[in-house]
Amino acid sequence: MVAGFAQSAPNALLMRFAADELSRAPGARLIDVGCGAGRNAVPLAGLGWNVFGIDLSWPMLGAAAQRARDSESTGRLHFALAAMDRIPATDHSFDFLLAHGIWNLAPSVATFRNALGEAARVATAGAALFVFTFSRNTLPPQTEPVSGEPFVFTQFSGQPQCFLTETELVAELGAVGFVPEPTFPLKEYNRPPARTLVTSTVPAIYEGVFRMRRCS
Repeated sequence: MVAGFAQSAPNALLMRFAADELSRAPGARLIDVGCGAGRNAVPLAGLGWNVFGIDLSWPMLGAAAQRARDSESTGRLHFALAAMDRIPATDHSFDFLLAHGIWNLAPSVATFRNALGEAARVATAGAALFVFTFSRNTLPPQTEPVSGEPFVFTQFSGQPQCFLTETELVAELGAVGFVPEPTFPLKEYNRPPARTLVTSTVPAIYEGVFRMRRCS
């Protein structure tokens, strides 16, 4: 699995948005929460971002470090073993935040909300947040969540994971200060057709950009 992630190409839409964002703030700092094997972190550093990647897997971080050594951007890359809800960074220290396939792995609503709170804590005013996470439409409407956990389900993988509706995702991010970015609205991919039996092993995905509200 690590080898597969280590060879994965970066998210093309993310790279285009990040390049445009960097043009307004050269040398700015970016955090990749759940960076894995550096699929996005290393190419983002190649664009010119100063990247801090965190993950809870030593093998993934090792693969990310090797990918960084094979690039020409090692001076702009730093990695740390850390959880999504315990970011080892000071307040207001990042101009761009990336949560690419990580928040959906939160095993509880509390962990999910703590992770969002940590992202808000380390974001500068006006910071961009690129989100890639599971949609509730992955599962049939009648699927029941874990008791007491309104958007945590085990039916997809056997493990508790977060699947939010668009309304829930916007509300949860809004509660910590992130608002939708009009130039990169939330999109949904892989949504099963209505009134069909959901049997796919591919999740429906939300992808979009939010921005930390600027202080008045």
